[in-house]
Amino acid sequence: MDWYLWLRALHIIAVISWMAGLLYLPRLFVYHCAQAAGSAASETFKVMERRLLRYIMNPAMIATFVFGLWLIWELGSIRHLGWLHAKLMLVLLLAVVHGLMAKWRRDFELDRNTHTARFFRVMNEVPTLLMIAIVILAVVKPF
Repeated sequence: MDWYLWLRALHIIAVISWMAGLLYLPRLFVYHCAQAAGSAASETFKVMERRLLRYIMNPAMIATFVFGLWLIWELGSIRHLGWLHAKLMLVLLLAVVHGLMAKWRRDFELDRNTHTARFFRVMNEVPTLLMIAIVILAVVKPF
């Protein structure tokens, strides 16, 4: 059972790292919107955004899925765990948001961003709302 606790700890660490990136990257986009394409500041934001996504967010998302699926495998049958099915759907939605952020980062990289700072401020709240629902499902297990 000791290894199971380590597995849970690694999953939680990966989730925290992934969420940190999901909350920080749209904030970088907000500030990036205020910079002229090709400016020194814009180029600096491009480097920051690329490194955040490639070296923190992507590995953390992969680790979240690997450790999470391993935990599910250890549970055995999940047929009667409605809360887990709902949680997994929200986690998949979080992965879609991650993919959208990767696309928006590429748009900035190519100086083709079409979204406003306000758009990214709103999108900054989406991971927070999903995280709240996921944590409630995982801790309270309402159904």
